[in-house]
Amino acid sequence: MRDSTRAIHQQQHTYQDEHHGAVNTPVYLTSTYVQKSPGVYDIYDYSRTANPTRTALQQTLAGLEGAKHALVFSSGMGAIQTVMSLFDNHTHILCIDDLYGGTHRLFEQVLKKFGMRFSYVDLSDAKDVETAIVPETRAIWIESPTNPLLKITDIKRIAEIAKKHDILTIVDNTFATPFFQKPLGLGADIVVHSLTKYVNGHSDVVAGAVMVDEDRLFERLQFLQNAVGAIPGPFDCFLIHRGIKTFPLRMKKHEENASRIATYLERHKNVKRVIYPGLGSHPGHAVARRQMSGFSGMISFEIQGNLEDARTMLERLKLFKLAESLGGVMSLADHPATMTHSAIPRAEREKRGISDTLIRLSVGIEDAEDLLDDLDQALRPRNA
Repeated sequence: MRDSTRAIHQQQHTYQDEHHGAVNTPVYLTSTYVQKSPGVYDIYDYSRTANPTRTALQQTLAGLEGAKHALVFSSGMGAIQTVMSLFDNHTHILCIDDLYGGTHRLFEQVLKKFGMRFSYVDLSDAKDVETAIVPETRAIWIESPTNPLLKITDIKRIAEIAKKHDILTIVDNTFATPFFQKPLGLGADIVVHSLTKYVNGHSDVVAGAVMVDEDRLFERLQFLQNAVGAIPGPFDCFLIHRGIKTFPLRMKKHEENASRIATYLERHKNVKRVIYPGLGSHPGHAVARRQMSGFSGMISFEIQGNLEDARTMLERLKLFKLAESLGGVMSLADHPATMTHSAIPRAEREKRGISDTLIRLSVGIEDAEDLLDDLDQALRPRNA
């Protein structure tokens, strides 16, 4: 099946309601299950370990990602923490330099206390990657596109380097989504998602996922899912499953709107630069075209002026709501320096290129003309 069909019909292939013929997987609101005899049961014994609603969602997600296995978690950060539990306290992880603020906070303020080490490099240069690998390196952590600077990494090339050194390649695929990019097919070992974002798509659930192909790696992660316990409730799984039915339609509209807005911003006199992988001006455009089937709905741009100019512009917005998160049907605007990436020290933010005038847009599925009108009135000079 292709993605648009799979999004609707995958659950019928993974779960059939034999009792009533329901076309949707029921919400199994139970914490425990009757056993036939002490320690004897068919599939389920306790819902932290597994739940039928969660199982159906996991199988649907695996199908969308082109993965053999998927596991669902109570948040994207819960998924990341569980993946990091694969490693011991002497591990070194090599990371993309433009890393999501929440992931950076976990790595620097939590996991470092347990002896783990992290290095941050520009993964666009293979020589820098080779030089940064040390004997204790166990994984390379990629976001592509990154958050918020939308850097593109050649996943296939990095995976080849990782395999040469017998280390894992982990890709956070949240921005691209499985609709536009399938990292496992490019050589990655583990794919991570915040399902809160595009996959659910309605800004009403917090959840995460991990996808893998290799059976032994899946078994280790499945053990950790149960042991760590960061699992979603069945109703959250139901909502995500419902969101997936319109996922391909939404992603096409997100990209269509984002492409128009990026082109508009690139021509605007009050905009200093625009970062969108779909633009020919993006330094990673050629790689993005090669490994992605589309460019998704995230745009970052810098306006002329200073922090107060950025603040004024954001406060003027009407349709774009000033809020963290992304990927929902409603358009959102974010100021990374004071919102999503405020946990990163200022000097480090500025070194990365996260300036006080950088704005990140999550372009929704509204009418593009209305979104352009909103941006046009908000981008007037501050004293106009």
